[in-house]
Amino acid sequence: MMISLFKAIESLFVDFLFLPFDALRSMDNWWGANALNWVFMLIGAAAMVYWMLQLKGFSDSGEENKDVSAHSYI
Repeated sequence: MMISLFKAIESLFVDFLFLPFDALRSMDNWWGANALNWVFMLIGAAAMVYWMLQLKGFSDSGEENKDVSAHSYI
């Protein structure tokens, strides 16, 4: 019974869910094959820019306690 469950999970992923990735892998165009990676890198870069702008906003507003004894473990 457990073996058939694991075989069904394997079939779901290998035969259905990973088919788009197999198609991307077999492309002759490098840019097309790595398009998903570029999308993830752009999302990560946008998140980093957003985070840096938030940090700059808090730093400029003076809300942050920059005293050397601000944290009890220091």
